[in-house]
Amino acid sequence: MPYNNHTQLKNIRALLLDLDGTLWRGNAPLPGVETIVDFLKRHNIAFTIATNSAVKPAAVYRERLAAFGIELIPENILTVSQTTAIYLKAHFAPGAAVYVIGEEGLKGEVEAAGFNLRMDSQQNVAAVVVGGDRRLTYDKLKHAAFLLQRGAAFIGTNPDIVYPTEEGLAPECGATLAALQAISGAAPVIIGKPQPHLFQAGMQRMGSHPENTAMIGDRLETDIHGGQQAGLMTILITTGIDDETSIPLKNIQPDLVVHSLAELVAFWQQALAA
Repeated sequence: MPYNNHTQLKNIRALLLDLDGTLWRGNAPLPGVETIVDFLKRHNIAFTIATNSAVKPAAVYRERLAAFGIELIPENILTVSQTTAIYLKAHFAPGAAVYVIGEEGLKGEVEAAGFNLRMDSQQNVAAVVVGGDRRLTYDKLKHAAFLLQRGAAFIGTNPDIVYPTEEGLAPECGATLAALQAISGAAPVIIGKPQPHLFQAGMQRMGSHPENTAMIGDRLETDIHGGQQAGLMTILITTGIDDETSIPLKNIQPDLVVHSLAELVAFWQQALAA
């Protein structure tokens, strides 16, 4: 099997895990979720589920995983909404007005960070923040476009065009960003993978460093490319978007390819036993 450099796992003490397409697909957990979490806990390997999804609050993801038998603490989940709020606090004045296209996960984090949400384009805002929105409308795009044309900063939670569901690949934040960029001519600042913000926040939370941290995910352009840029070991899992056939096409080469979470655990056990 190509890309099977699993010996590096021996030095890994912290793991960042993608969510959609890696731990679950749609509303169903993928095989091996309990196995990987149990392995990480038994071997005292720190882990953070770092998701580019901005749709739901972190607590909802914890509850869904608990329903699958996976008990986590709040520190085990880091959403791009939380990371976006960190970015906003670092770059904009407290209480600044913000227009958000997104759902409760993103709006809740932005509001909790002390920013004032605007519902339309009647007044100028400091920034337009865009995340995944399953209730996207023409009016939402219109107001965001007007504000961007008037000079608001343009921030996107993640560049993913689609995300995997049980029905197929559904539109994600990147599709909305592309529409707004075409309309306004403005390019967004991306917070999520493959940009460094989410990786850095995850490592800071775990107290780890690039040389002892790995990233596992199903997308070459975000999870793997972003992990490589952050200096991490990268593991592609073929349960979501990409597989071995994507690697030469996208010219992004992970350190390891696995076909399941159970296979990753098996490789890791071999590395530790060597």
